[in-house]
Amino acid sequence: MGRYLIEPFDRSDRYATERYQGAAGRNWWTCDPTLRLLMRRHLGDGFAWAEPHLDRLGALMGGLVAECAEETDRNPPRLEKYDKWGRDVSEVVMPPSFQTARRALMDDNFTSPSFAGQARANGANPDALAAAWTYLLDQADIGMGCALGTGGDMVVQLAEKHAPQDVRDRVREIFANGFYSGEAAQMFTERTGGSDLAALEAAAVPAGEDSWLLSGFKWFASNANGSAFVVLARLPEGAVAPFLVLWERRDGTRNGVRIRRLKDKLGTRSVASGEVEFADAEAFLLAGPGSGAGLGTMMKLTNASRLGVAMMGVGVARRALVESICYARAREAFGRPLIDQPLMRRKLAELIVEVEAAQALVFDAQVGPRLRLAPALIKLRAARLGVTAASDAIEVHGGNGYIEQWPVARLLRDAQVNPIWEGGDNILCLDVRRAMVKEQAHLPFLDRLRAAATSGLVQARIDDLAKAISAWAALEPVVAEARLYPLAQFMADVYAAALLEEQATWGLDDGRKAVVARLYAETHLADQGPLRGIDRAGEELESFDVLLEGAVAL
Repeated sequence: MGRYLIEPFDRSDRYATERYQGAAGRNWWTCDPTLRLLMRRHLGDGFAWAEPHLDRLGALMGGLVAECAEETDRNPPRLEKYDKWGRDVSEVVMPPSFQTARRALMDDNFTSPSFAGQARANGANPDALAAAWTYLLDQADIGMGCALGTGGDMVVQLAEKHAPQDVRDRVREIFANGFYSGEAAQMFTERTGGSDLAALEAAAVPAGEDSWLLSGFKWFASNANGSAFVVLARLPEGAVAPFLVLWERRDGTRNGVRIRRLKDKLGTRSVASGEVEFADAEAFLLAGPGSGAGLGTMMKLTNASRLGVAMMGVGVARRALVESICYARAREAFGRPLIDQPLMRRKLAELIVEVEAAQALVFDAQVGPRLRLAPALIKLRAARLGVTAASDAIEVHGGNGYIEQWPVARLLRDAQVNPIWEGGDNILCLDVRRAMVKEQAHLPFLDRLRAAATSGLVQARIDDLAKAISAWAALEPVVAEARLYPLAQFMADVYAAALLEEQATWGLDDGRKAVVARLYAETHLADQGPLRGIDRAGEELESFDVLLEGAVAL
């Protein structure tokens, strides 16, 4: 109170600004029972050591980082193209709000080697803590998540395997604070697109015993202000291979790298995405003889990046859920809060279940067994959920949601990039086909589902899925490709349902997760009959308070 004028028509506190606090300003660890459940499970005896770190992180993400994200969105990075003598400097100037948030995140970086070592020494799984760090960050700003996490693991692992010793040492120095230090960029996409490698135009020619000269134009390069780039280019014999390009040559002079312009994007404005030109840039081949090994390793690492984008989708969806619940509790219509209205309860219950299903998928892949099919399927589901959940949050807010001064408009703008980054839906479906046909990846996938499922319904749908895969394999190739999307959706539905049932067996939430699992399975896997489920009992309404209490603690 006291920060705005009280007008004569303000006869009650119904529209008092302070009543409408959303997620920002809260501790995102303490208000997230679902994350606490996951950490108790995956950290085991290390949970007691980790909890103070997670509490501090929750306050940081919901406070400073969330606040800086809004400011950076309003004042995005800019490009200083030339110095005062007209020489090309291609310097990306990041706003003070970005720098403030980045410094705070690097000071509390759960993905750094030093923190991972502390976690192991105290019995805590560093992968679980890294997943929690990115999950909380993505609720504040997926652009920052991209700026910090784009391709760092790819640069380091490929350089360690293929780069000359002196270059390897430089890469180690750049990434001393871990993969998530904001020093990397992946430069694959050209004006012809990012998925059709046969159309790639950038090329490299030998320039000595262990270096190359690379020339070409990359159309959409996120984190263009990074220090180390993985660049796809064509070898003289025509094959495509990854190369390492740094801003400085070996002799310390400026490399042949130019940023033509920064993209004026719909969202994720906190990551500097630009058009980057390479003009005889010194480069180092990140591949063995014939280039296949490096490209294969890069594609495996791209799958890991897909999980990162899936986490961004879940982060946006979680933030959208919290904003929706906060608003529905405060806003009144027809004489009572929105959250007491049956239709609103239905919508919020649906959001809670869908967010927890996607959360189960992403955390299982980040912390659990490494399934070849998982990254494509999880990104297919989670990236799209970020968009639909953000759209739902805008609808919950009504006209206010469409206004940039409220928090949910940016969520929708940011979320829309996730289905594009690291491959759109069609590319993901083609990867699902590749994994099944070439690697028989559906067999361990089905085994994982059978080990997780507990109900007769989900077990029956796993059997149906196995039959669907066999039927798909017998289709004529053109038809089989067209059927990949519904098959992948079926896979994701059963995958999420099985993981939710597995979580229900952990016994960490007094049976609440069993309710979530049952509601998800009934929605996605049960036969709705000729009445389309309209005659079904309203368990989502009867269990709403249980669902809400276990989803958000405000």
